[in-house]
Amino acid sequence: MKTATVTIDGKEVPIEGERNVLELARKAGIDIPTFCYHSDLSVYGACRLCLVDIEGSGVVASCSVVPKDGMKVKTSTNEIREIRKIAVELLLANHDMHCPTCSKSDACSLQNLARRLDIKEVRFRNIAEKKPIDVSSPSIERNPNRCILCGDCVRTCSEIQGIGALDFVNRGSEVQVVPAFGKNLSKVECVYCGQCVKSCPTGALIIKSDIDEVCRVLDDETKKVIVQFAPAVRTAIGEEFGMDIGEPLTGQLIAALKLLGFDKVFDTSFGADFTVVEEGTEFIKRYTKGEKLPQFTSCCPAWVKYAEQYAPEYIPNLSSCKSPQAMLGALAKETLPQQMGIEAKDLVVVSIMPCTAKKFESSREELKTNGLKDVDYVLTTQELAKIIAERGIKFKELAPESLDMPMGFKTGAGVIFGTSGGVTEAVLRYATEKLSGEKISTLEYRELRGDEEIKETTVTIADKTFSIAVVQGLAGAKKIIKMLRSGEANYDLIEVMACPGGCVYGAGQPVSQDPMAKTKRQQGLYKSDKMLPLHHSQDNPYMKEYYRESIGEPYGEKAHELFHTHFHSRKRIYEEDINVMSGENKNKVQVKVCLGTSCFLRGSQTLLQNLINKIEALEIDNDVDIKASFCMEKCDRGPSVIINGVVIEKCTTDKAIEQIKEALKASETASV
Repeated sequence: MKTATVTIDGKEVPIEGERNVLELARKAGIDIPTFCYHSDLSVYGACRLCLVDIEGSGVVASCSVVPKDGMKVKTSTNEIREIRKIAVELLLANHDMHCPTCSKSDACSLQNLARRLDIKEVRFRNIAEKKPIDVSSPSIERNPNRCILCGDCVRTCSEIQGIGALDFVNRGSEVQVVPAFGKNLSKVECVYCGQCVKSCPTGALIIKSDIDEVCRVLDDETKKVIVQFAPAVRTAIGEEFGMDIGEPLTGQLIAALKLLGFDKVFDTSFGADFTVVEEGTEFIKRYTKGEKLPQFTSCCPAWVKYAEQYAPEYIPNLSSCKSPQAMLGALAKETLPQQMGIEAKDLVVVSIMPCTAKKFESSREELKTNGLKDVDYVLTTQELAKIIAERGIKFKELAPESLDMPMGFKTGAGVIFGTSGGVTEAVLRYATEKLSGEKISTLEYRELRGDEEIKETTVTIADKTFSIAVVQGLAGAKKIIKMLRSGEANYDLIEVMACPGGCVYGAGQPVSQDPMAKTKRQQGLYKSDKMLPLHHSQDNPYMKEYYRESIGEPYGEKAHELFHTHFHSRKRIYEEDINVMSGENKNKVQVKVCLGTSCFLRGSQTLLQNLINKIEALEIDNDVDIKASFCMEKCDRGPSVIINGVVIEKCTTDKAIEQIKEALKASETASV
């Protein structure tokens, strides 16, 4: 059979499963510009930059046209070029033009496209009203004055993470992208994963920077400042300096950190080895007793916050283990002050992480030991690269240096923590030896690797069969929780990482246009595992010495004091009630609908919308005030509604309307 082809700019291009003309053109080596198109997201077609001229159809958006045999496409006529220039000029006209001071200046798609289209001036007047910048989040800074309304963040949060913390409001020239009810990010259900930051093509969403604070403590002679870096950082830092994607550059990274003035440089993988032993021991104990299963991993702070907000009934199922960065921080604060001859308050722990949610994690009250934060400051890979460049350090020319002992020693199991499936694989390497009682050579669980949103497998160890799931992306976690609630699925161990691919693709990592970047970074970690002499966390000699000399047995009293914590349910929305409908009449019926987590899961959002529609249909909207409330503390009896002080549990639209009508009758009688 003849292969179906499309002629693009005079070149025949075979159709090989491409979803649209845009993908086909890019395969042919033609980079059609776009703001709103991402292969991992739904087609949106909002920016109108990917226009092409198709014979017989005219000028259309290439992202939304399915390629057909015999099509003839032109990607850059004078008409298309002029349309693109006008579109970009209009965006620039209402854009915050303080580009040199924007942290995304060197990676801004708007700037890059303006240069590419040779735009020398903006012919339109700026009529946008300046809006306040939201710096309330510990992880993300939101500047609406730089938003170009591409919707990438909205779709990322909804489709990949299943949360929807951002959305469009208003219409026409008043349209904006904002968190729920116009609140700040810290007051809504944002889990601080930062995937919206990664997808944002401008500086509307950026990483909340801790660079100034870290530089300040490095310059403070009264402080000793140590640093740890996560496994995923070593396979991504080189990208910021034009080096190969995925190449482990541990030695150069250490050299750069020492040049920056850190007193000691450690590897978070050492903390990961402790996490494997503690979490593995916890899992074996739970499984043996048949309690609190499935056990969920707790290394990912975005996932933990998601569980606290959306699945509070599964909080007891979360492993009580702190994350590797917190474990290493707690151990450092416990042991190093005496060794270094300083007070504990003068030891500062800095973490280099691939993740924006780690900034939030370090601020949690639950992650303090003896009143001190386990980790004082978190820098992302991107932030570290900025400091290295600012100091004039030529990263590519650095000679590799060694980590400081003992917290610089790690096994391959600790390193693979940085990729989806790596935590579970590391724990299984530990559990296999503990349950079988036999020394095992290097184990690899390849069925736990790969790009699937949810990976499922069973593992048999010493006549015991374990059912395991590995999830990447919180939309996948949402599906798993739904399956558990319905009884559709049953697992013993579930690993969840908020970011697709795991930490290697965290929002703090370099933003790469290479579609294979995630895979290359993962392969870099697996390569590091193979190159290390030890591959099982329980074989780490320095870790074993800590247990023997000062901590005692894994999962024991001292281990709990240092390495374990607790979690709690959280409101999705904070602060005051939100006005949803305001009637104009004097004696109005007051209605409050709870949108707290448990009520939300029981359908209160749908109830609220149905209630509004019914009130408008009955034409009594001037007689009713409706507010959204965010916790009536009747979580097991929702959805809950209060109407003129009367609490209705397990409320339905009909029950609420009936009570509103009774309240209106009572009001009319009282007025007579």
